[in-house]
Amino acid sequence: MKPATPVFARCASLVMLAAAASTAAAQAFKPPRTSWGDPVIQGIFTNNTDVPVERPRELGEKEFWTDAEYAERKANRKAVYETTAPGTPGDVHYANDQFALLPEQSYMVDNQRTSLITRPADGRLPPLRPDALQRSNAARAAVPRGGTYDSYRSRPLLERCIMWTHVGPPLRPVAYNTAVQIMQSRDHVVIMSEMIHDARVIPLVKSRPDFGGLPRWQGNSWGRWEGDTLVIETTGITDRVNPRGSNVPMGPEGKVIEKISRTGPKTIRYEFTVSDPSLWDVAWGGEYPMEFTDEPMIEYACHEGNYGMANTLSGAREEEKARAAQ
Repeated sequence: MKPATPVFARCASLVMLAAAASTAAAQAFKPPRTSWGDPVIQGIFTNNTDVPVERPRELGEKEFWTDAEYAERKANRKAVYETTAPGTPGDVHYANDQFALLPEQSYMVDNQRTSLITRPADGRLPPLRPDALQRSNAARAAVPRGGTYDSYRSRPLLERCIMWTHVGPPLRPVAYNTAVQIMQSRDHVVIMSEMIHDARVIPLVKSRPDFGGLPRWQGNSWGRWEGDTLVIETTGITDRVNPRGSNVPMGPEGKVIEKISRTGPKTIRYEFTVSDPSLWDVAWGGEYPMEFTDEPMIEYACHEGNYGMANTLSGAREEEKARAAQ
């Protein structure tokens, strides 16, 4: 008599078969074409998800949830997202659910992956090189806990509403305001994130243009079509932004490669690969689906002069007065 296959092995096999079937269906899909012949990828999409960027360590190389596990996760999405204990962000910040800003309050794209990162196999960022780790630790130690509050210039770019790192590259889902608009012409593609209203204008060329020698916050991006897949390369990412897992910026050899493919009537697949020999010995990357939405892009009106910045700095001044009076 043949030995019984363990239940967990059968479940894993079923998930892998489902993933293979999904990939085959995406490959078989014939995308509509523009008048000049390129695949149509433009539209407004949502990438709203509760899939973490990095896989929990205890899951090892488990790439997908089983159907039963995924159903349980969907049922439990209404868990409390933040504590309201005195002094915590939840105590002093407005209630996100009051403004429908919790992820589960908006349509969520189905994705049974256990992490957005798929390479390396454990779904986690590779460790920094020893020299990069030393530089990163030194940079972190040089900044006071919580940062400095001397001026708005000393606050993070995110807090100043200048740039949020999730807009990329690589582009990553964020907790709310998850719309992404893609516009395309014969010689350009534009990727715009609802939050924080950044638009990346990407020329479609055969080789890297010189960009007039101008640096850009999000680096210099250029793209090309490889079959039905749009491939975007980005270099020269600003040293004012640090990549995930590092307290120091990418070096001059740092590069991000993105791939966008139409996989169905209402879906596209976004893939990314990040490499920098000054930070990591190996490249890392991943993928996730996005879906067309009929919802419009809403203005995200945060700006550097918003009252939150004034309140933050005035609060710091009051704390200084209190300490001086002691």
